[in-house]
Amino acid sequence: MSASNRSKRVLLYSHDSYGLGHVSRCRTIANAIVEADSSISVLILSGSPVIGSYEFRSGIDFVRIPGMVKQITGEYDAANLRVGVEHTLAIRTRIIRDTADIYRPDLFIVDKEPLGLRGEVVPALELLKERDTPLIFGLRDVVDDPAQLAVEWQRKKVMPALRDLYDEIWAYGLPQVNKPLAGLDLPPSVRHKTIYTGYLRRDLPLHVDLPHEIEETDEPFILVTPGGGGDGEDLVDWVLSAYEADPHIPYGAVIVFGPFMAATAREAFKERAAQFPNIRTLTFTNNLGALMHRAAGVVAMGGYNTFCEILSFDKRAIIVPRTRPRLEQFIRARAARNLGLVEMLDAEAGRDPLVMATALRQLPQQGLPSNVIVPGLLDGLPNVWRLVSKQLSHPHRGLASIDGTAIDEFGTSEPSTDLPDNVTARAKL
Repeated sequence: MSASNRSKRVLLYSHDSYGLGHVSRCRTIANAIVEADSSISVLILSGSPVIGSYEFRSGIDFVRIPGMVKQITGEYDAANLRVGVEHTLAIRTRIIRDTADIYRPDLFIVDKEPLGLRGEVVPALELLKERDTPLIFGLRDVVDDPAQLAVEWQRKKVMPALRDLYDEIWAYGLPQVNKPLAGLDLPPSVRHKTIYTGYLRRDLPLHVDLPHEIEETDEPFILVTPGGGGDGEDLVDWVLSAYEADPHIPYGAVIVFGPFMAATAREAFKERAAQFPNIRTLTFTNNLGALMHRAAGVVAMGGYNTFCEILSFDKRAIIVPRTRPRLEQFIRARAARNLGLVEMLDAEAGRDPLVMATALRQLPQQGLPSNVIVPGLLDGLPNVWRLVSKQLSHPHRGLASIDGTAIDEFGTSEPSTDLPDNVTARAKL
């Protein structure tokens, strides 16, 4: 089979240690790739416990590696296994490398963490670099405060990887809003590799299934979403306190707690919400966009994906960003507010219920994001596809190997006598 006729393969690594943002972004990119070219297969590497709850287009599959969870302190722990952090990381590292070896991608895109969690992607990157597979680092519009990011990346030895391993760096945003690598001491080669795509537009799926409780009402509502919910208790408490302090807020609310919110907090919030006939609660939905499409406005913490949905569905929004363990949400919300795209409340100034109640009352009078003209704001997906298409125009895929045997395109084998030792997968999991 000639290189021009065979199907092409993309491998995506989704950093997954906290919340829903990374797996949601990778899903959006994967769906856009196979929609643009049905001959492409996309395989996602992820430890997210909810990745199987999402809808993927034909041509996409995922490898679920053992999960890790990031505590609010910034420390990591195994999500479920009782084998310790280092053992879990060793398992993940081996699965990632061996998947890259056997799958033989024509393109490898690494999301958010250039080296993966504690360097777990490095063996796969080095393997694919030897095969001349294009390597892409994709990052959101904001990573963290530049001073903190510089210290973190120096400790992790990120810059040599950006310089020597990666072919391109795709920033899923616009420099007019934020430059994620500004303030860092970047080698010229790294600066020249960086390409801004614009934000990733979200569309409604062909079949929109709203939760039963929402389908029953035609009343306008405000969508309240703390993303994954693991650190969203303060936001939900503030909103409920506003309704308790001001029962005449004109719109009701639909609160989606997120799958990672603690069960005790979630149940306590449900009891408080039950006192109001116009407040409904959900634990999780894999189609937040459908709810947002119906909403009169949004109150959110302002992670990357929620921000993209707010822009895509053109919703008036109040962002209440977290500031720990990263300043990412605060930096994004501040920039968006300065452009007039959203409003922002700073929880660090105190969570006065009447301040939130006033913001909820004023929300229907806010300007729409579409009132602000930012050229190319939501052009991310077509631009990502153009970049993917360019990389796949000359696919190069080395032979996979198992126990010293090279596997060709058709699954037949031959001794891999001409392969370097570190290309051979020696372990069976």
